Amino acid sequence: VESDGILAKKSSTFTNVSVPKPKWHAPWHLSTVLSSHLGWVRSIAFDPTNDMFATGSADRTIKIFDFAKACVGAEDALKITLTGHVSPVRGLAFSPRHPYLFSAGEDKMVKCWDLETNQVVRHYHGHLSGVFELKLHPTLDLLVTGGRDAVARVWDMRTKNQVFCLSGHDNTVGAILTKNTDPQVITGSYDSTIKLWDLAAGKCMTTLTHHKKSVRALAQPSFENSFLSGAADTLKKWQGKEGRFMKNFSGHKAVINALCINDDGVAVSGADNGTMNFWDYQTGHCFQKTETVAQPGSLDAENGIFAAEFDLSGTRLITGEADKSIKIWKQNEEASELTHPVDMSAWRKKCLAEAKQRK
Repeated sequence: VESDGILAKKSSTFTNVSVPKPKWHAPWHLSTVLSSHLGWVRSIAFDPTNDMFATGSADRTIKIFDFAKACVGAEDALKITLTGHVSPVRGLAFSPRHPYLFSAGEDKMVKCWDLETNQVVRHYHGHLSGVFELKLHPTLDLLVTGGRDAVARVWDMRTKNQVFCLSGHDNTVGAILTKNTDPQVITGSYDSTIKLWDLAAGKCMTTLTHHKKSVRALAQPSFENSFLSGAADTLKKWQGKEGRFMKNFSGHKAVINALCINDDGVAVSGADNGTMNFWDYQTGHCFQKTETVAQPGSLDAENGIFAAEFDLSGTRLITGEADKSIKIWKQNEEASELTHPVDMSAWRKKCLAEAKQRK
C-alpha cells in the first residue's frame, strides 16, 4: 500500500513540469535551386557584406555567386569559379577584415585566396590528412582547421605558421566553432566528444562525452553564449562558458551533417538522408520537418544535405546537397500563428515524456 502511495506522489510531480512556450516561427519552403557544381556541395560561406556567397564542392572547385541574383535564379548569378584544390573542398570562410577567402580540402591543403586577383596568396602546410573544417577567429588574425588527422590546428593568418596543434581527439575533427571569449575554440569529433579549448595555453579545458555518435556539426547563435551540437543520436544545446549541458533537441533520427542558427532563433539541422528539421532554439521545439527533393534525374540516394548556412539577415537559408545542387529556402510570408499554429498538445506531451525519462 505504501508503494502505491509513493507512486501516486511521484506521478503528481509530473503535472507541474514547466512546459516552455515555443516562439512562433513561419514555416520555410524551397525558393530557388542552383545547378552549377558537378559534385556534392560540401561547404558554404557568406561574404561579410552579404552580397555574395561561396560554395565548395567535391568537383574540386569553389564557386562564388552573387547572392541577390542567386535568390531569383538569374542565369548570371555565378561570378567566378576558383580552381586549385585537387580534392573535395570541405571548408570555406570569408575574412571580415581582409579581401580574403580561406578554403580547406581533403587534399590536406588550406589555401588563402585574394579575391581582388582571384589567386592563391598563401598555403598553410601541416595537416597529415584531409581537412574537413575551417573557421576564422572573430577578432584575431587566426584560422583554425580540423581534419582526419584528429587534431585542430591554429594558424597565424599572416605568417602562415602553425601556432598550436590542439590534439586530444581520437578521431576526425569534423566541426569547429570559434569565439572571442573563452573557450575560444570548440571542436566536435567523430570520436563522439566535444572539446573546449583554452586558446592562450593551447590546452583542452573540458571534454563533453554526452553524445553516443560522431559529432559532425556545431553551431552557435549570435544572441547568447551557448552552442548546439549535432550527432545521429540527438542534438544537444550547451551553455557556452564551461559547456554545461542544457537541453536535448530530440526527434531528428539521422546523421546530422549541418547545423545553423539565425538571429530570429531558428535552428536548422540537415541530414545525410535529406531530412531537415527546423527548431525554436530557445525551447527546442521542432516546428517543421521537411525533406529536400533531389533534382530530376538524380537517384533517391542523392537526397542528402552536407552544408547549411543562413545569410547574414537570417531570411534566407542555403543548403549544399548530394544531388550537386545549391538550394535557397525562405520563410512563408503569408503564414501566421492562425494558419500554422504551434501544436501545443504534442509539445506538452513530449516535454512530459522527457521529464518522465529524466526521473
